[in-house]
Amino acid sequence: MDKHIEMLGKIESREDFLVFMQHFIKAEQDASVRDYLEALAGWTKDMDGYYKNAGKEMPANINWDLIATLLYAGSIYE
Repeated sequence: MDKHIEMLGKIESREDFLVFMQHFIKAEQDASVRDYLEALAGWTKDMDGYYKNAGKEMPANINWDLIATLLYAGSIYE
């Protein structure tokens, strides 16, 4: 089983989510999807800056596992 799939249900932080994304990106075969996932991971890593520059408060209690599950499910759902 792929490492990113094994992580589902165990992702508790942004750092965990970024590790999930690294494994998800490695497993992805489609170059354009891989590029999109890389951009999403990059934005996630730097999202503090977005909120600061926009004068907004960073959301609290983000459910990183749900986000990872949604991304994975979207990649296999028919």
